[in-house]
Amino acid sequence: MGKRVVRNNVTGDRGQTSIEYLGIIAVVVAIALVLMTTDFGSMIAGAISDEIAKITG
Repeated sequence: MGKRVVRNNVTGDRGQTSIEYLGIIAVVVAIALVLMTTDFGSMIAGAISDEIAKITG
């Protein structure tokens, strides 16, 4: 009549490895570089500024 507690014992997943973190950082840096060095980044910034100006009047 006592309840049995079942634990989920996952031994293979213990968190992110440093290689995975480096991969994520590399992707973020690559995106930032593309946005800073192309006209696409300024187009996005301009569009956001335009929409904010529409809202605030």
